[in-house]
Amino acid sequence: MLPRGSVLIIDDEQEIRESILELLRMEGYSADSASTAEEGLKKIEGGIFDLVLLDINLPDRNGLDLLKVIKHEAPEVGVIMITAYDSSQMAFQASKEGAESYITKPWDNDKLLLEVRNLLDKSRLQAENLQLRRALKRFSLPNLVGKSDKMQKVMDLITQVAASRATILINGESGTGKELVAKTIHAMSPRADHSFVPVNTGSMPVDLLESTLFGHVKGAFTSAIATKRGLFEVADQGTIFFDEIGTVGVETQSKLLRVIQEREFMRLGGTETIKVDVRILAATNADLRKLVVNGHFREDLFYRLNVINICLPPLRDRKEDIPHLAEHFLRKFGEENSRPGLQFAPAAMKAVMDYDWPGNVRELENAVERAVVLAAGPVLGPDILPEQLFQNGSQGAAGNASEDIAGRSLFEIMEAKERTVILDMLARTNYSQTDAAEHFKIPLSTLNQKIKRLQIDVKRRGEP
Repeated sequence: MLPRGSVLIIDDEQEIRESILELLRMEGYSADSASTAEEGLKKIEGGIFDLVLLDINLPDRNGLDLLKVIKHEAPEVGVIMITAYDSSQMAFQASKEGAESYITKPWDNDKLLLEVRNLLDKSRLQAENLQLRRALKRFSLPNLVGKSDKMQKVMDLITQVAASRATILINGESGTGKELVAKTIHAMSPRADHSFVPVNTGSMPVDLLESTLFGHVKGAFTSAIATKRGLFEVADQGTIFFDEIGTVGVETQSKLLRVIQEREFMRLGGTETIKVDVRILAATNADLRKLVVNGHFREDLFYRLNVINICLPPLRDRKEDIPHLAEHFLRKFGEENSRPGLQFAPAAMKAVMDYDWPGNVRELENAVERAVVLAAGPVLGPDILPEQLFQNGSQGAAGNASEDIAGRSLFEIMEAKERTVILDMLARTNYSQTDAAEHFKIPLSTLNQKIKRLQIDVKRRGEP
């Protein structure tokens, strides 16, 4: 007969340990004991326990301090505090530090067994629910759309590696959905109930990036008026995702390598070593091997990150997925804009299929959202698709140019054309005015003036 659960008793009084051990074993529980905090921690590290009965007064450590350690190292383990004093203040403090319950000496055996049984039943139910959620996620990746062989291989790999602790490097062109893959891996992992922390490394100067990642102590630099936790601490027990990892400076790379190897770091200006349990995912659209050869990226860090490699194909290499993605975004934005039942006209879908989508899934998503907002009826025709879809000679909206200019002045025609071009470029750059200005090879201030003059509504969209 399998044990009903595994319990560890940590108490310095031998008589108490032996009496609880006998009581629990008679009821079919697996039980063990320790007389000190140090001995108890070693047994927790070396064994599998569902519940700890912890005395508040131990010879080598305060029980509440030990409770903090247990909840940090093994948060899934339930803890019942044992105390000789029935104190509401102690009960509040124990609950605040994560204890599920507490009992006072001397106790009633029936009440103790009831408390143990209830907590183990609750723990078992939570574990079963978590396993069920993970199993359902394993067979359904609703946010990753694609039936092509290339995307099926990506999804199979995600399912295979999600539950591991391995560091993963995600490669792909801009807009292919690297952050979405990272979020899916986290959601399918044992860390799903903890934080997913994204870091856009390409948008921060070195000092700010290190302060953001590792935190800082008060007085570490001029504006450090208080001690601040970094994102590695925020992501403890969870996942941290580095977007565009290739842009991180070499000095910061060495500190990242230490965190990956040792799972520890120091805040800026601090001397205390902080340990964390964080899974690291990274993404890049650059060739990191080439950066290693050129001396811009540490080789040892590259191999630490590249334990598992997931390569996302560009949309032009999986065109059979385009109709599924377009329909997915049509439903999504139709619901968001209270316009259900929308559909593409055959000519519009042909234009969508014929285009290479250099901005990948992100560009397609923005184009569909734009079409949903601008559509006059339930059928989306080619006339409301971005102009770049027709620049290779395809017929569609561009084919009706003579109708569009009838009765309009040259200035009006040029202004409308300029507005369309700017809107399309903003859509391709995820509404980044800086990136759009770079593509147009004009100053950002010039683009801003045109946006204001043409009354263009500028929005930012996240990567799908």
